[in-house]
Amino acid sequence: MKDRIDKIYKRISEHSDSFLGYPLAKDFSYQEFAPFLDLCINNIGDPESPSTLAIDTKDIEKECVAFFADILSTNMKETWGYITNGGTEGNLYGLYLARESFPEAVVYYSESTHYSVKKNLHLLNIKNIVVRSQPNGEMDYDDLEQIISFRRDKPAIFFLNIGTTMTEAVDKLDEIKRIIHKYAIKDYYIHCDAAFLGLIAPFIEPKPKFDFAEGVDSIAISGHKFIGGPMPSGVVLVKRNHRNRIAHSVSYIGAMDTTITGSRNGLTPLFIWSFIQKYGKQGLIERARNSQKVSAYTEKRLKEIGINAWRNNDALTVVLDKPSNALCDKYQLASEGNIAHVICVPGIEKVQIDLFIEDLKREKKGALEEAQLV
Repeated sequence: MKDRIDKIYKRISEHSDSFLGYPLAKDFSYQEFAPFLDLCINNIGDPESPSTLAIDTKDIEKECVAFFADILSTNMKETWGYITNGGTEGNLYGLYLARESFPEAVVYYSESTHYSVKKNLHLLNIKNIVVRSQPNGEMDYDDLEQIISFRRDKPAIFFLNIGTTMTEAVDKLDEIKRIIHKYAIKDYYIHCDAAFLGLIAPFIEPKPKFDFAEGVDSIAISGHKFIGGPMPSGVVLVKRNHRNRIAHSVSYIGAMDTTITGSRNGLTPLFIWSFIQKYGKQGLIERARNSQKVSAYTEKRLKEIGINAWRNNDALTVVLDKPSNALCDKYQLASEGNIAHVICVPGIEKVQIDLFIEDLKREKKGALEEAQLV
């Protein structure tokens, strides 16, 4: 068994060093929590509600949620949240509360939205319409407005991307508000999928409008993307009145039931809390600035060797023409159609970008020589 485990560790470790195409921070270490692997930790039920099962980290979870609430321009009196299994669960929860608020509503989301959202909508059985995207991945507001103009009598759920999967595009909340006002839509709910940018956007200029000060109803953020961690995690925050609508007490666990899953991971709150203690707000700012420098460097180097590359504003995602399948496999580049991307998360340094650039140069030179021979 040990040989098998050693092989698995070696394979994952080697691949962890080389990937450039996924938003998974690499610069973390949580070895101090190794003793917890010999314990059962279960944050069952509502994080604010004590349970008859006392082997939890709910006190830590509440501190984490309060930190996220603060950077998202709100407080724990107005909002409520919990640590999730990742962005998909956070989006599912936001859509679930939206459906409970407006059962007859239609969900509007762009074609650049993460693939899991369509699955969530199917699970929740909510009517939905896909809106066209602009070339940069941002929602096409003219298309949305045309769709809304025929359904102004229906409650609306707006699912906004605060950083799309492929191009890190941000849907503009001001445009959504303009359309809501123009067509006098009284019943609506706004959910923001900030899986990657939720911990970056609050600290960049100009700051995208997506937080609770702007009137959104719920926000989902991933924990394993910009923070980093050995397992997926995330946080979802919602207006407290929405959470209260679905809350009910369960005598079996002696707690309120307000989350998607009953038993919840009690280890990931420790990881997120540890990161907050080490970095805080200022650390997040510096982290974002450093990653932006690497992404700017990546875009510049790609252009220098004649590769078509671009970014949305100061995004950490650099979009480029899709390289060969061999290079996509080597660097684990996610691709869609004829484009791929490099995501400059914390832990990716210029030296890794340089290695990728050298491989691209060799590939380009080989293709040119082959074309000349023909």
